[in-house]
Amino acid sequence: MDHISPIVHVAGIEFDLAVIAMILITSILVFVLAKLAVRNISVTNPTKLQNFLEWVIEFVQNIIGTSMDLKKGRPYLILGLTLIMYIFVGDMLGLPLGIVTEVHHGATFLGMDLFLDGEEEAHIAWWKSPTADVAVTGALTIIVVLLTHIEGLRLNTKHYLKHYVEPHWLFLPLALIKEVSKPLSLALRLYGNIFAGEVMIAVILGMGVWGIPALVVWQGFSVFVGAIQAFVFCMLTMVYMSQAIVHEEHGEQH
Repeated sequence: MDHISPIVHVAGIEFDLAVIAMILITSILVFVLAKLAVRNISVTNPTKLQNFLEWVIEFVQNIIGTSMDLKKGRPYLILGLTLIMYIFVGDMLGLPLGIVTEVHHGATFLGMDLFLDGEEEAHIAWWKSPTADVAVTGALTIIVVLLTHIEGLRLNTKHYLKHYVEPHWLFLPLALIKEVSKPLSLALRLYGNIFAGEVMIAVILGMGVWGIPALVVWQGFSVFVGAIQAFVFCMLTMVYMSQAIVHEEHGEQH
């Protein structure tokens, strides 16, 4: 029997309880990790967590430095740091374990009816990577795209709108297609890789004890894929931000 998501309907809107729970868990884990890293901050005797966080900060600074001048990109350090940590932790959550329950038609959760899509009974997956849901990656992408447009209009007002019709207004459709393709590729790339990885884990688990060696190898590979996807999402965010706030012809911020 396939695993489905615990969907509830509130005011005609569908809410995936598993995704909401995993978003909260990811947010809490990232916050606690950052808080512990700076709890006993020291210049002379840093903790291992502090060293790790400092390494991540330097890593994000290098990402920003490859796409724009670091002085102009410094305000986006926290954005990049949040994205790379949140996405990486989210990517990892579905690897170590899974929580699945069996429910029957008409079951409720916290007083709300669970939607089984016509099934009399189903196995509900409560624990998974939040980034394995396209709604989550799409929401992250919308935030990034809105920020890039806002910053472009704020810091590069003179050139930002003009570049859509350069060198000729006939290029406007191509420019619009490019703008639409950016968020689509950003969201679907992350979602596709993480979702495919979790599907593969489910297939390997179906092999029973014979799948244990393959599961170990695949989980190790999934850690690598999750790290790469967090890096790519952060890097592309900074590239898009650079394209928005920096004049492409003169390399000057307006």
